[in-house]
Amino acid sequence: MRRFKADYIYTITGDIIPDGIVVTDDHGKILSITDEKISLDPNIERYEGIITPGFINTHCHLELSHLHQKIKQKTGLIQFIKEVILTRNYPEEIILSAIQKADEEMWKNGIVAVGDISNQAISAEIKHKSKIRYHTFIEMIGIEEAKVKEIMQNASILKNQFKTPASLALHAPYSISIELIKELRRYCKGKENKISIHLQESKHETELFMTKTGPFIGFFKDLNINAESFKAKQKNAIQSIVPFLPKKQNILFVHNTFTSLKDIYLTKRFDLQLFWAFCPSANLYIENTLPSLDFFKQTDFPITIGTDSLASNDSLDILSEMKILKKNTNCFATADILKWATLNGAMFLGLQTDMGSIEVGKTPGLNLLQNLKDGEICEATTLKKLI
Repeated sequence: MRRFKADYIYTITGDIIPDGIVVTDDHGKILSITDEKISLDPNIERYEGIITPGFINTHCHLELSHLHQKIKQKTGLIQFIKEVILTRNYPEEIILSAIQKADEEMWKNGIVAVGDISNQAISAEIKHKSKIRYHTFIEMIGIEEAKVKEIMQNASILKNQFKTPASLALHAPYSISIELIKELRRYCKGKENKISIHLQESKHETELFMTKTGPFIGFFKDLNINAESFKAKQKNAIQSIVPFLPKKQNILFVHNTFTSLKDIYLTKRFDLQLFWAFCPSANLYIENTLPSLDFFKQTDFPITIGTDSLASNDSLDILSEMKILKKNTNCFATADILKWATLNGAMFLGLQTDMGSIEVGKTPGLNLLQNLKDGEICEATTLKKLI
């Protein structure tokens, strides 16, 4: 049994507890939450700062970990994708070593669960043995309508190679057909299949959807992608895909760098189980800009946080992402952002009965945040993983 005391306990689902004490068993299961006034036990581990649940990283690409510091920064999404495609092929032992190191880094940084994108099965065994709980999104890519069945079949085969939870997902609106979305919707009937999709990472995506013009046309040609079946929609990507997405499935919109207030209001009209994911470090790394964070005060759907990959980030650290978010919004406080990093992510991954908040019976992991400024996360804030 262990007892942890701090200036404040952020339970996430309940009140913030001053001078709180969290009692756990040896496996990290919460046994009780009390306060300093009723216990003078000398065995209490006492800290300055705030205790929070373990963090949930809803968007990562473990299999790109070997590309750390290999891709140029601030060149824009299209050039970034080209460089990833051209440089990602390394010997298997190098890739596996980088994945293992990244997994260990996330655990050290207080991350207890991850939503991870996969295009191959190379990360499967490391995920199976990890202390972190993983959900793998098998990423489907292909704009040729004639290949929809083949894409779905190949994704299903890959999914079965993972021993940890996995589901079929979509890469991005510019790299898939509406027919593929419809086929995924049919696949989802009668089963649970969490979905992740990169969304509005580049303003050029809007050009493509509105008029089938802009740099994506050259991108398709450079990669020998047949884009004849892609038609101009006269509306942007989010407006184009939302009507075709499956109901009764958790769906994560990732990045949202160029999402407008109008787009946010549009989502309110659909009966969908949507979640948003912010990956601010990657947004700055690739496009050198951030989403209009304050717009999301108007959303009806939960916000989560991801790190993206080490190809587009210096570290896999949710605290670093929270620092950027806190610095660039006036509408959200630390308590809001901590909920994004914990309970909301757990809800998206379906782990809320065991993770995401400090409640009796849960095993959420415990993080200690220190060096806050007036109770708010700042650049000087540090993290210590307690359990």
